[in-house]
Amino acid sequence: MQDDMRVHSTAQIAGHPIHPMLVPIPITCFVGALLTDIAYVASAEIMWANFSAWLLLVGVIFGVLAAIAGLTDFLGNRLVRAQPPAWPHLIGNAVVLILSIVNLMIHMRDGWTSVWPSGLALSAITVLILPVTGWLGWALVYRHGVGVAR
Repeated sequence: MQDDMRVHSTAQIAGHPIHPMLVPIPITCFVGALLTDIAYVASAEIMWANFSAWLLLVGVIFGVLAAIAGLTDFLGNRLVRAQPPAWPHLIGNAVVLILSIVNLMIHMRDGWTSVWPSGLALSAITVLILPVTGWLGWALVYRHGVGVAR
């Protein structure tokens, strides 16, 4: 395959794609927020609600950074956009990021209403979407060679 026809990552540092380096951080934070939401509902200890809010904040910050890198790859190479999993991966992760921003705003409220029921529900929905978008991202890399140096 010619170099200009390669499905390369546009956002990279020293040949390493940025998007896959960033995505584990928001994923970990959003799963952690679900776990701390569950701990808060079970215990009513405000510490767990605070942990959830901080995890969501860090997850949203790194999610936005990962989205910028991913969107740069998506828009920077037409061959990336041509891959079947690209659009569902982009849309699914946009939904996750929007839900997480709304969830962060809900978690900024005081006391019980910051988690139950809306915060917990949004955390659960977000975590249920992540395996699907993760699978699609995996397919982009391992089946379609996006960002793989050859």
